[in-house]
Amino acid sequence: MGANVLTTLGNGDFVKCLHSVGRPLPLKAPLVSNWPCDPDKTMIAHIPAENEIISFGSGYGGNSLLGKKCFALRIGSVLARREGWLAEHMLILSITNPKGQKKYVCAAFPSACGKTNLAMMMPKLPGYEVKTVGDDIAWLRFDEAGTLRAINPEAGFFGVAPGTSYKTNPIAMDTCMTNTVFTNVAETSDGGIYWEGIDEKFGKGVSITDWKGKPWKVGTKDPPAAHPNSRFCTPAAQCSIMDPEWESPRGVPISAVIFGGRRPKGVPLVFEAFDWAHGVFIGASMRSESTAAAEHKGKVIMNDPMAMRPFLGYNFGHYLQHWLNLSKNSKNKMPRTFHVNWFRTDAAGKFMWPGFGDNSRVLEWICRRVDGENCADKSPIGYVPKADALNVTGMKDKVDMAALFDVPKDFWLQEVADLKKYFAQVGKDLPSEIGRQLEALEQRVRAK
Repeated sequence: MGANVLTTLGNGDFVKCLHSVGRPLPLKAPLVSNWPCDPDKTMIAHIPAENEIISFGSGYGGNSLLGKKCFALRIGSVLARREGWLAEHMLILSITNPKGQKKYVCAAFPSACGKTNLAMMMPKLPGYEVKTVGDDIAWLRFDEAGTLRAINPEAGFFGVAPGTSYKTNPIAMDTCMTNTVFTNVAETSDGGIYWEGIDEKFGKGVSITDWKGKPWKVGTKDPPAAHPNSRFCTPAAQCSIMDPEWESPRGVPISAVIFGGRRPKGVPLVFEAFDWAHGVFIGASMRSESTAAAEHKGKVIMNDPMAMRPFLGYNFGHYLQHWLNLSKNSKNKMPRTFHVNWFRTDAAGKFMWPGFGDNSRVLEWICRRVDGENCADKSPIGYVPKADALNVTGMKDKVDMAALFDVPKDFWLQEVADLKKYFAQVGKDLPSEIGRQLEALEQRVRAK
């Protein structure tokens, strides 16, 4: 790790990590796909009381890069509760308007729901600029003046490869074209890499070997060329749009916290919480269509509170209470909270919002709300943009805004019923405020 790290640690405490691939030499059996691991004996143990992590047998980055999810989130969340801060599964970005006014926001999405794409967005809204602080993990703490500040504890990006292309995320593509480790992607015979959605053309005679080492032809859907959760691991310093403050130990000031996920039906493009407690409830109520980064197979809607379901290091109810308690310090200036959904579909199954660079239009509305602009109407689930409030300057796609922001009564009554069942599992540890918020949501929806 280097002398600088040891000097910084001094004689202080630190999190002790041990990882073994689980295949000691000499090998007793051949490796599968040349990858040393022992999936039948995988164990990833977190010991918060001792600040220890022990990982055995896993070849997956989330389990073997122990400074990432294991330390920065699971052990990190325990340390954060103990010391009064937050360790969250969030991207951090800055957005600057044409007047040069910059704001920083955090956003929590489940894995493979567009965190990296948003963090490296090229805005289609004229005159706006987005820069990256981090794409996956944020540590947040209120400073002495009560301002919420965030740092990115990571040195690089561990992004999902499939779906990444020069069309969806040109910044990520440029970043990972050198000095990068790829895992479980396909390989081209001319030394290149390949995955589903990369949209790259090949020269004559170029063949593809899939992630299991077998020949693969373009157009084959099953099996895929690359594992659906294949990754690129690349240094953040190679990214051309890193914010100047991305390594500031003081952190960047956060103006808004955004939650979101894949919701094909019923959930508007964006809405704002009524207050901090309502925002915590919205985060706790997050649900999303499952992705390759989760253990579920097939497309089912699963609960993923604050996008932390796989990463919480302690009791869920206590975690929610910790979030609620942050507002009890009168000195703390609580950021506004929002929920976004880029993935709503119409009756034909087509996305109703173009996403990617056009998501800057949603960020712009969020920034205006942070500034106190009256550009929202109250709905049963939160504040939604007024008609024509979204800035669509230069937008090529035609969007049915009324349908995009519709709040269907039947859908939300079912959402309430599903949330009641989910929160019932938390039992006596569920904060009473979350119960009150759920009851209030049901009353507002029934009165619609």
